[in-house]
Amino acid sequence: MALSSLTLAGMVLAQQATQPQVKVNVLNVCAPSAEEQQQISGALAKIPKQPTFSPDFEVDRGRSTLDTSAGPLQMSNSPPTASASETATWVRIRHEFPAANAFSTAQYSFSMDTKNMVETLVFRVRDPKDLLSIAIEDSASAVTTPAAMLAANTPASRIKLERIGKSSVVLARCSGAEGSPPDQSAYEPLFQSASKVLENYRALLGARSTVPTELARTGAGTHKAAPASKPPEKKASGPAEPK
Repeated sequence: MALSSLTLAGMVLAQQATQPQVKVNVLNVCAPSAEEQQQISGALAKIPKQPTFSPDFEVDRGRSTLDTSAGPLQMSNSPPTASASETATWVRIRHEFPAANAFSTAQYSFSMDTKNMVETLVFRVRDPKDLLSIAIEDSASAVTTPAAMLAANTPASRIKLERIGKSSVVLARCSGAEGSPPDQSAYEPLFQSASKVLENYRALLGARSTVPTELARTGAGTHKAAPASKPPEKKASGPAEPK
């Protein structure tokens, strides 16, 4: 019995030793360091302001079911309830840069559900050595229309640099839900630069006209009312028959 216990303990220790270590990187998205701010500023400055696109492009649209009940603590075998899912519609516009450009593609996407509308603009680097992509994002409440949001030039609320072999660099507007919002005035020039890039590429990619048209084709924002039930028709009463 003692030998079996020692053997079992050895097997457990061996399994623990072979398990890979998990490394967690915590990103300070509300207050990036001075070095990270320089990296964001330099990356935004490389985005061409008046590019010449190649003839290849893509315009796509779709509808996706979102499972809002899915979370890190949900059991995988628990079926989602009907009330926990909702639908999001989206439009994607992608253009390619010429081979001489440092970036390979510019991809714009617009997504909306019953609560929010989100714009995301992603630039992918052609020959990534350190930087892989630049993503700029903004959002607005779905109480307005997509056309109104696009016309308002909603400012950028999140900037992300995805790097190879390193953690991402992220700057996001923080609301301070658990207290007073943090002072992010030092990062306002970066948000303004990203907002100008987003505004410029909305026009270059034709988002203001393409997005509302393509969303309408998905049926977004249209709700057909059920036809009202008609009352039974009354037969016209003729003259009384003589008795």
